[in-house]
Amino acid sequence: MDASMSTSRLIEIMAALRTPGTGCPWDLEQDFSSIAPYTIEEAYEVVDAIERGDMEDLKDELGDLLLQVAFHARMAQEAGLFDFKDVADAICEKLVRRHPHVFATGEALTSEGVAAKWSEIKEIEKARRAERRAARDESALAESATLAGVPLPLPALTRAIKLQQKAAKVGFDWADARLVLEKLREETAEVEAELPAQPGSEPSAALGEEIGDLLFVVVNLARHANVDPEQALRGANAKFERRFRHIETSLAGAGRTPGEATLDEMEALWVEAKRFEKQKHSPSK
Repeated sequence: MDASMSTSRLIEIMAALRTPGTGCPWDLEQDFSSIAPYTIEEAYEVVDAIERGDMEDLKDELGDLLLQVAFHARMAQEAGLFDFKDVADAICEKLVRRHPHVFATGEALTSEGVAAKWSEIKEIEKARRAERRAARDESALAESATLAGVPLPLPALTRAIKLQQKAAKVGFDWADARLVLEKLREETAEVEAELPAQPGSEPSAALGEEIGDLLFVVVNLARHANVDPEQALRGANAKFERRFRHIETSLAGAGRTPGEATLDEMEALWVEAKRFEKQKHSPSK
């Protein structure tokens, strides 16, 4: 089955699932907002398959992500807004428009030149989109012209770095990572000042705000260090899971669970896991 036939079949299946009376009750109950979290989840699962190098899983996860596109397009078609073909046409037109060196001028560009041309065309498109939104909704005029176009539903880490990148383009930025580190120390002190005197006490609204500021500066530090904060945190999560499994496995060997161990015992096993990892990755002599 070729790609066009497979795509047509997917669209037909999605239509059948959304047909009142004969379709799936769950699918029929959904709307754009209820499906959006699944769309984000599927995108993350695509990334996970890539990071694990599992191409069979990647094929399946890309299919799941494509289903999300078909689902949203079908709901839009039912509302008389657009359909799957309009979605495909829009991205085709955008790709051609953003690659004039391939589809129009034939101008020879380096990879850096392509990225610069892409950014230039994106900015023109965003300005036009902002004009359309302003004409449609006066509230759009209240948005920052510099920071406009960063979607609210993005994961907070991703949105933070995109906002910072936009501000940096107009010169609102630190000169280097060390200056960001100074700001990080300042924000840490402000968090400490808001911590409740008694552990377990209800946190204040100010504490939540200060922790948010701290996280925002951490993202800024990552950006200046050319580190993707999302990838860095995913790596830290994986490391935490790996070391905690060592704690569980070690305790299980003694017929115990983490809930039956003291914090000192678990901390010792954590340090042991760290030592094993360093030995594993250190060059052999």
